[in-house]
Amino acid sequence: MPFANYKLPEAALSTAQKEELIHKTTDLLVSFFGEIVRPNTMVLVEEIKDGGYGRADEVFTIPPEYRAGD
Repeated sequence: MPFANYKLPEAALSTAQKEELIHKTTDLLVSFFGEIVRPNTMVLVEEIKDGGYGRADEVFTIPPEYRAGD
């Protein structure tokens, strides 16, 4: 069973964008492994709260203008 796990900032994508990401990721994995894996392909989109991630000692938050609206 192919498995993809995306970790994204909370509210970075709308519900429709997350659905599209799941569909496109499934199609990508099917292109490698064949249609046989489609029913068992798992795509997990995890949303990380602001301040819950960072790089090189910098804690990230998403500016309001970059938040997706549902």
